[in-house]
Amino acid sequence: MTPELRPDPPLSGPGVLRPEARPPRPRPRRSWWWLLVSIVLGLSAAGAGAAGVALFWLYRQLPPTDVIKELKLSVPMRVFTRDGKLIGEFGAERRDPLRYDQFPAQAIQAFLAAEDDRFFEHPGVDWHGLARAAAHLVATGEKSQGGSTITMQLARNVFLSSERTYTRKAKEILLALRIEKDLDKRQILEIYLNKIFLGQRAYGVGAAAQVYFGKELRELSLGEVAILAGLPKAPSRDNPVASPERARDRRNYVLRRMRELGYVEREPFEAALKEPVLAREERPAAEVDAYYVAEMVRTELVNRYGEAAYGDGYTVTTTLDAQLQRAANESLRAALRDYDLRHGWRGPEARLPPEALAEFRLKAAEPHPLADAALDALPAVAELLPAAVVEFAPERLRVLTRDHSLLDIRKDEFAWAGFTDELSPAPGDLVRVRRQGERWALAQLPAVQGAFVALDPRDGAIRALVGGYDYFHGKFNRVIQARRQPGSGFKPFLYSAALAAGFTPASVILDAPVVFDDPALESTWRPENYSGKFYGPTRLREALVESRNLVSIRLLQSIGVEYARDYAAKFGLPAERIPRDLTLALGSGAFTPLEIARGYAVFANGGFLVEPHFIAEIRNSAGEVAFKAEPAPACPECPEPEPEAPAAAVADMPPAEGAPRTAPRAIEPRIVYLARDMLRDVVTSGTAARVRELGRGDLAGKTGTTNDETDAWFNGFSSHLVAVCWLGFDQPTPLGRGEVGGRAALPMWMDFMQAALKGVPEEWPERPPGLVSVRINPQTGKLASATAQDAMFEVVQAEHLPPADSEEAADGQALQQKPEDLY
Repeated sequence: MTPELRPDPPLSGPGVLRPEARPPRPRPRRSWWWLLVSIVLGLSAAGAGAAGVALFWLYRQLPPTDVIKELKLSVPMRVFTRDGKLIGEFGAERRDPLRYDQFPAQAIQAFLAAEDDRFFEHPGVDWHGLARAAAHLVATGEKSQGGSTITMQLARNVFLSSERTYTRKAKEILLALRIEKDLDKRQILEIYLNKIFLGQRAYGVGAAAQVYFGKELRELSLGEVAILAGLPKAPSRDNPVASPERARDRRNYVLRRMRELGYVEREPFEAALKEPVLAREERPAAEVDAYYVAEMVRTELVNRYGEAAYGDGYTVTTTLDAQLQRAANESLRAALRDYDLRHGWRGPEARLPPEALAEFRLKAAEPHPLADAALDALPAVAELLPAAVVEFAPERLRVLTRDHSLLDIRKDEFAWAGFTDELSPAPGDLVRVRRQGERWALAQLPAVQGAFVALDPRDGAIRALVGGYDYFHGKFNRVIQARRQPGSGFKPFLYSAALAAGFTPASVILDAPVVFDDPALESTWRPENYSGKFYGPTRLREALVESRNLVSIRLLQSIGVEYARDYAAKFGLPAERIPRDLTLALGSGAFTPLEIARGYAVFANGGFLVEPHFIAEIRNSAGEVAFKAEPAPACPECPEPEPEAPAAAVADMPPAEGAPRTAPRAIEPRIVYLARDMLRDVVTSGTAARVRELGRGDLAGKTGTTNDETDAWFNGFSSHLVAVCWLGFDQPTPLGRGEVGGRAALPMWMDFMQAALKGVPEEWPERPPGLVSVRINPQTGKLASATAQDAMFEVVQAEHLPPADSEEAADGQALQQKPEDLY
């Protein structure tokens, strides 16, 4: 049936209501919570969108993780002798990278226990840890360290700063996830253990093992490994060198974590807890002990290149000779020890603590933590090792060393100490011992100090330098930093000035008492000879050979203080430190051993002022030469200036085109020869006559001693080598009666020269033109007659012949000269 169709209702008309006139339909009622949910959902969606955008932006900002695989390490500066022996290494970072399979399992477990025990389980981010950190933040309002995995630490160390911000944390999380995607767990752990900073400039576990314990990582005990694993949290504060107590606390925490995780059994755990913390910063290895020079090099390269000197891989070749440096070390230490032995025993350095003494007496040869710690607190100084006295008897001294070796020292090896009932070692005393051949001897740290420098007078290259007994016992470099009075060691400069002023070695000066009431001096000055005697008329040569003070003062009066000062400055001595009064004659100025060595080089090289230097060459990491020394050498063979041209003026002239650059001439050849000839007599018949024991005829030099034997010097040379020795206390103090240069310092010089000149042929310079040998009366210094029985030959300037002793001598003056001396 078809439905009935009805027409549409009218839109308007009678009976039809307009829409606005209809009654409103009731609307559904919505609760307030529905509105709140809508807002929260909207904000969440907006927040999620914003977070997504932020994370996407942060992700785009992340660096590529390929960089982490390269792990570019800084290359330290390395310093060598001229014959290729390592003497020093300096770097902002100490590294010793290892492969994953070279890390002991115990070391890996220790770091996992301390830093990230779920490392092999999480994807780079420990969400549980992050949740705990977030809960802590909500509860306390403070950010915590929690939730940082090893992978996140690696991301932070390689790419990010250490600032604690939410942005950095987000980057850290994203980087960790990316690293875990690109590298496997073993690679990540290997890089982390090689890169982590562990204090004392040590980067990586391998380097830290060397720095703190002087061992390979595989050689460390469980307790030592735990110390290293406890360092990442605060390496500068908690390391065992800076704070053994903090290091022990962190070690014990790591051990407890290892025990909780089942990494270690009970017995080794308890044994490790009892291990003493004996770490100390180990010295860098060197083939030759030349640490004072290595430090000079370090300072110079930092001045040149700034902090880049430590990591840009510079290789420095010094002018040092390894063999001569070893001889210098041994000679200086022997001289200081010998001085110390002459002045007797000063007592033990320290004693074992009372709580350690009782158990030590019962089982001295066994390890004992307190005794070990006390010995470890006394580092080795050069060859002097710390030891604890176990037993003393008149015929034997028994001691225990750090490695638990018992040593028996025979009476003749400690007789120097002069032990008495009141002053003798007791069990528990901490002393020093040193190996002497196949035996051991009692020793003590020398209270006195010394300095030694040797240089090549031909170009100023320093061949050996020792600034003190042991660089690690005191880094003050006395060769370049200690300004001391040279005493009679200054006299050769004064006598050279007198020779240039017209005096000759035959000139006679009165050796007699003299008193000065100089306003420049604090009181009346009554100088004396060291012997306290007066010798009357004395020839200049004799006065220098015997180091006569009164002759030197009268000589200075004759030539004038200002003239002497100007002349002494020609030897390179700083003019501002040369005194302006008569004390100058006795060496009252203050100069470093290196400055004195430079001055004596003028005598050794024929009169030229060379520039001391210690760096021969610097190469960069690519092996390219960054610096090469080009010293101006002495050149005795070069043409001398015309007589009317002053030497100083000639020194300022540029060399002729194509001519090699040479050192400036400081002193006339004839003056140099005369001074050197007189200084040779010092070592054959004067205050340094012991030098004759070396059996050479080409050596010369001068002793030096200051008031009250405060400083002892010997300055000597051959044509190939100048060596200067000084011995004294850092705070000027008398060395003791009889401790003059010829006794205290000369043996150091002789020991060195005996080794340094072995196999070197003797060489003495030819006499320059303008000098003649004449026969003189040794008493008056005047020309002697041909028939005089006690006459002697003397070399003088041709224009300054001595006056005749008699008419006969005057008539035969020409006959007294040797034929080869007639020019």
